[in-house]
Amino acid sequence: MGSRWSVARRRQAWRTSHALLLLPVLLVVAITVAAIGSPPDVHVGPTLVIAPALTPSLAGARATALVGALAVAAQVVIGVFHGGLMNANHLVQIVTLVLLSVLVTVYAALRDRRRLQLAQVRSVAEAAQHVLMWPLPEQIGPLRIASLYLAAEDEAQIGGDLYAVTHAGGQVRVLIGDVRGKGLAAIGEAALLLSSFRESAHRDISLPELAAVLEQSVTRYAADMDSPEEAGERFATALLIEIPDLDQITRMTSCGHPPPLLLSPGHAVTVPSLHPSPPLGVHGTPASEHTLDVFSFEPGDTLLLYTDGVIEARDARHRFYPLTDRVAQWTDASPESLIHHVRRDLMTHAGGRLGDDAALIALHRTASVHRQHHGILGHGGVRAGDVPGLPGL
Repeated sequence: MGSRWSVARRRQAWRTSHALLLLPVLLVVAITVAAIGSPPDVHVGPTLVIAPALTPSLAGARATALVGALAVAAQVVIGVFHGGLMNANHLVQIVTLVLLSVLVTVYAALRDRRRLQLAQVRSVAEAAQHVLMWPLPEQIGPLRIASLYLAAEDEAQIGGDLYAVTHAGGQVRVLIGDVRGKGLAAIGEAALLLSSFRESAHRDISLPELAAVLEQSVTRYAADMDSPEEAGERFATALLIEIPDLDQITRMTSCGHPPPLLLSPGHAVTVPSLHPSPPLGVHGTPASEHTLDVFSFEPGDTLLLYTDGVIEARDARHRFYPLTDRVAQWTDASPESLIHHVRRDLMTHAGGRLGDDAALIALHRTASVHRQHHGILGHGGVRAGDVPGLPGL
């Protein structure tokens, strides 16, 4: 479907560009007719420079050269009808038009080369994005998913924010994180966290233990890559979510990452209680010191995960984006519509440009089998192993 749409858009763009190319051609014809029919003391021919000067904004270097040649030919025809080609005035006009046509053709060629290089960079960025951050499925387990990634750097599609989702053992595990830095400079560490999560998320370990695995990966990476001057400067925030297929009890562990928002029908937005540990790579936090928080994620609810690039986006008056207040009006929206509304509202708030990478994931619970737990429902933080018999710990 996407490829067909891309081909259709290319065909439409090709037709539009060729239709616009008629404008300078018609302009040359009109100026030539007007010049031939004008009195000898009225010099309309110099206005032919408009046609080759206009063409680079409508077409490429080859079309610009053709229009320039057509304009020069038209100037020659005008000279024949008005005093001959040996007339000094006509010779100056012809030479000037040739020089201008050559200059605009060179300019168009350089611009086309730059566009080709930019297209190649975008292609590489798209390929890297798909390799590093696999597109999230629209449906996984009991969840409908929609996601958004906004890179702060121009022409970049990936950066320091990251997310991943996996389904194994009757539960969905989600990672959303943010490494220090932004744009292309942060890709290496983001790739490290993603690969570490994908490798370990299927193991039968608790979220605090999974956080400890990610901690070890960041620590090893920093030891191998950092210079003595950069020691302690490499870190990342991460939020791990575990959502059972057949249970409303949802678990999460935060490593310095902002809490998610729980959207319930009827414009209700709550923030599940979260007790974050330090970011990954700061203190080498062991699994026993990572807090496990639990809350109820019921059918019909939507869980919105985000990075700090969203809530730290500023408007012209340097006010932060009020995500919690804004999403309250879209609690009944589908994940796709919710992400669409937030993106449009966020970019409007930030004036069309973000100062940091931003990522969003909307998880909508479609169905769940109700299972009873004694004293587990509600919001609150617990240490790993503090709740006897809690599945998955």
